[in-house]
Amino acid sequence: MQEQARTTQEIKDDIIAHLQTVIDPELGIDIVNLGLVYNVDLEDDGTCLIEMTLTTIGCPLTNILADMVESALKDVPEIKKVDVEFIWEPEWTIDRMTRYAKMALGIH
Repeated sequence: MQEQARTTQEIKDDIIAHLQTVIDPELGIDIVNLGLVYNVDLEDDGTCLIEMTLTTIGCPLTNILADMVESALKDVPEIKKVDVEFIWEPEWTIDRMTRYAKMALGIH
């Protein structure tokens, strides 16, 4: 019996679920709930582009977080290569955080 191909939405949901395992080392909250992930795009050739930001420009964790994102996505079968691009526009603000992240950090 042939396995049915996953829909684009199922793949994107899987990518987001894997990105939720990437914990910002400074804040202890995942990058999705922090609102650091701006865009997820999976090309037909299996290249996954993650556009994300950091809470501050010049954050020393840039390379570490990029490696963590790559590692988290290695188990998504449709992904052959991960490109992490850090963008600074629009600027990150606490308004991008989910209610969960705000509660965890004591922001009301």
